Amino acid sequence: MKPDLILRRTHLYLGLMLLPIFLMYGVSSFAFSHPSWFQPPPGTPRNDWTLRSERPYQLDGPPSMDNQALGARIMKDTGMNGAFGVWRPPGQNRIEVIRMGFVSASRAVYLPDLQRLRIEDRQFRWGNFLTGMHARGGFQYEPLLNDLWAVLVDLVSLAMLGWVGTGLYLWWKRRPVRNWGWLAIVSGWAVFGLFLWLL
Repeated sequence: MKPDLILRRTHLYLGLMLLPIFLMYGVSSFAFSHPSWFQPPPGTPRNDWTLRSERPYQLDGPPSMDNQALGARIMKDTGMNGAFGVWRPPGQNRIEVIRMGFVSASRAVYLPDLQRLRIEDRQFRWGNFLTGMHARGGFQYEPLLNDLWAVLVDLVSLAMLGWVGTGLYLWWKRRPVRNWGWLAIVSGWAVFGLFLWLL
């Protein structure tokens, strides 16, 4: 098989293989830029978190315990598992440990002053679902499934670079469209550079 044909097929099938990922990143970008599109209509009562349970709780450990250790301790004590993040709202004496998931999420809210622990579940929202997929990555979360997602993100990144590379090669091999291609490349970099400079 000729090299040109191999690269054309590679470019074609990489594009088809990446179709769901491209759609996810494309649609979820709107969720970042236009969050109101994915929210309930104005005037609709909104309560993202619903209370599952509440009980007395005292967190064992030094006050200086780092967030990761603190979150792991609360996750273990509550029987929650999965990837999590720890947030301390500024100006509030409370600790939130959020178990992150694409479709659903839960959080443990620890109130040190009251020695209380609340478990809450998040209502499903399309905006949260899309932005959660878009932003998730990295190998900092322990469960294997999260590592597999991170590996998928790495593979998709490499595939995108391959898609770009084969596209450039196929464009360069076709003399009749080289001038239009140069115009597209220069225009794209000019707009990108302008935003980098201005923002």
